[in-house]
Amino acid sequence: SNPFEVKVNRQKFNILGRKTKNDVGLPGVSRSKAIKKRTQTLLKEYKEREKANVFKDKRFGEYNTKISPEEKMLRRFALERQKNYGKKSIYNLNEDEELTHYGQSLAEIEKLNDIVDSDSDTEERGTLSAELTAAHFGGGGGLLRKKASSTQQDEEEEKPKSRKELIEEMIAKSKQEKQERQTRRESAIELTEKLDNDWKEIQTLMVRKTPNSERKDKEVEKPKHDEYDMIVRELGFEMKAKPSERMKTEEELAKEEQARLQKLEADRLRRMRGIDEEANKKKPSHVSADDLADGFILDNDDRRLLSYKDGKINIENVEEEKDEEEEGGEEDDDNEEESEEESDNENEEDSAADGHSDLESDLESEEEGAGNKEQKKQKTNESESQNVEELDPKVEEAKSELPYTFAAPESYETFKSLLAGRTIEQQLIILERIQKCNHPSLAVGNKAKLEKLFGFLLEYIGELATLDLPELRTIDKLVLPLYNLCQMFPEAASDSIKFILRDAAHDMEEVLEVKGRATFPGLDTLIYLKIISLLFPTSDFWHPVVTPAFMYMSQLLSKCRVTTLQDVIKGLFICCLFLEYVSLSRRLVPELINFLLGVLHISLPKKRAQRYTVVHPFTPVGKNVELLLVCDKKDLESWQKQNLPLSIVSRLNETSRTEINHIRLSCLALCFDLIKKCAAMYEYLPSFHEIMHPIRILLTQHLPVSDYPEKMQELYHSVLKELEDKEKHYTPLICEKKKPVPLKQYTPKIVKVLEFGRKQGSSKKEQERKQLIKRHKRELKGAIREIRKDNKFLARIQLSEIMERDSARKRKVKELLGSLATQEGEWKAMKRKKGKN
Repeated sequence: SNPFEVKVNRQKFNILGRKTKNDVGLPGVSRSKAIKKRTQTLLKEYKEREKANVFKDKRFGEYNTKISPEEKMLRRFALERQKNYGKKSIYNLNEDEELTHYGQSLAEIEKLNDIVDSDSDTEERGTLSAELTAAHFGGGGGLLRKKASSTQQDEEEEKPKSRKELIEEMIAKSKQEKQERQTRRESAIELTEKLDNDWKEIQTLMVRKTPNSERKDKEVEKPKHDEYDMIVRELGFEMKAKPSERMKTEEELAKEEQARLQKLEADRLRRMRGIDEEANKKKPSHVSADDLADGFILDNDDRRLLSYKDGKINIENVEEEKDEEEEGGEEDDDNEEESEEESDNENEEDSAADGHSDLESDLESEEEGAGNKEQKKQKTNESESQNVEELDPKVEEAKSELPYTFAAPESYETFKSLLAGRTIEQQLIILERIQKCNHPSLAVGNKAKLEKLFGFLLEYIGELATLDLPELRTIDKLVLPLYNLCQMFPEAASDSIKFILRDAAHDMEEVLEVKGRATFPGLDTLIYLKIISLLFPTSDFWHPVVTPAFMYMSQLLSKCRVTTLQDVIKGLFICCLFLEYVSLSRRLVPELINFLLGVLHISLPKKRAQRYTVVHPFTPVGKNVELLLVCDKKDLESWQKQNLPLSIVSRLNETSRTEINHIRLSCLALCFDLIKKCAAMYEYLPSFHEIMHPIRILLTQHLPVSDYPEKMQELYHSVLKELEDKEKHYTPLICEKKKPVPLKQYTPKIVKVLEFGRKQGSSKKEQERKQLIKRHKRELKGAIREIRKDNKFLARIQLSEIMERDSARKRKVKELLGSLATQEGEWKAMKRKKGKN
């Protein structure tokens, strides 16, 4: 630094309480100090503005280089002792440290309060032999060696035994003592049983029957039991609660169900092949009177050798024998026929050896034997034919049965082939067995298979709905397995249904762009909207599936033109779905009210005057205005109220004119019912009367009620009464009126002036207040100045960061453009070479 550039501001006199302004230093030093301070504080806060975690190392002297490691450890140990030092021992000068070993106090360990557990249950529990105590507490085998040396003083000194030998001897002695105790216990039990039997024999002789008079006296003298004693005895004889079996987990239940179905399937396959269990069982062979049963062999020897180990039955040997018998059961079944043939041969040899008669008798016996064999063969053939006849119906029955195990279908064609030609009950059974055999807990890939099954089932329901005669009953039954799959995999179910809604909405938008007006969807889409209300909660404020369905239904009621009777039925069905969706949340649906108003509008004649407005998709004039108008009196008189089935949409072309008029009247009756439900649902709204006002005008002034049948008139009057009875339960919200601003008063403000000049005379309090205001202004200006400087500092840092990012981006862009240019040049060069060639 140049000493000539140092600026020094000297002060002649030091005045107390005044800030000095004679800072010594280079020009710009204070500015550099301020920047350095801001980099240490403000810049650090700026960089850590989005960080919430702070790690503080509170170890004593960790970063202090002036302290040696030994001093550091001693100081830490002292701090730890101070922390653990309690107020209880503040006056205890003779307190010793409590030493521990693996968390246990050494003072407690030295007391030797170990509980010695004995294996025997006799009266000698807890006692130890002298050898055991000497081995454990006498320093190993020293005492034993001393005892042996004292008993064998005259003999030559033997070699000391090792510790292993001593432990083996000790174990052998303990086992011997245990066996002796067992024998003593068994002998005592035998003696007590013998004594009990002798006492029972003698007791019958000692019994003396008392006369009846004495018995009556004794019975009279018996004191009555107290109520408390009776209650105590009843409590003693009450049934005790027994623990129930543990509830099985979902995985265990799935495994059990899979094993059960596999067993049933194996049984069905065996019956389908004609294999009978009773035929496989060993039948008793024919035994002649001359048979001496020399070749008799037991089928299975169930006898087992008992073996004891440590005074208990050896169960392991019994289990091993059972396993060997099960493994050998199959070999025994294979060798049954061979043993039967051998036994027959032995019987023939015995009969030949025992026959000491003449040749004639031998020939006769041979003829008889041959005859018996032929009769046996005939009987066996007859029995086999009978078994085949008996098994044929069983085989057919097994073939007609449904399989018990099904693999999850990988494509829609395989899924459809599984359900083709089956009744609805069989289809439900097949779907249930597919879910049980492919439960997600049984294998890794089963979850994806069942998620595919949900999509296949949805597609199958849509195909059933698009038939010429839609199978609505089948669809109704298939909703249950669809609901079960949705509960198992809610995310996959919502994705597949959202995909269907997205396609339907996209199709409607395309039709609107091309034609300018849309038509109501098919029956499959309407059924999907109904299924959504069954699978997902419709009362949520927002739901990933129900909310898009809600929006799609509102677009259908507001954008689809009503040109045919089918459109009216579909629109009313969507209105019913809307009321089902908002039955709990009571959400206002303007499209619903507008559609009901339009349905009433198309049931009026054209000449009626209008005091209401008709909103799109309905028009006040046109060819479809009188779509629900019925003028035939016979049809009006013959109409009866009935529900509109959804399947009628596909059968309107085949119905007669009278039936179509009845359907129109049924649509109007359904509209009345829906208006009544809307009135009951939206009565809580403050603007209820304004919302229902057009419907009320149309009902009271324009509808030809006198032409309708009696039941329709009754329904009309009930709806009108429902609308008129609803009173305003809530007053509409109105802004509160503000108080008027008062006029300004022109009364003069009198201020007492004590002295004229720069400083007016005032009291001490006022002077202190003025001084405080002055300091506050000065500090406020300084704070504002510092805040501005801080903002400028942060702006410079942010600008530098932006410049760095921009320069890095420009550099990368240049590199990319350069690489592209080189690639383009190489490509052009290769092209030129190819052109030359």
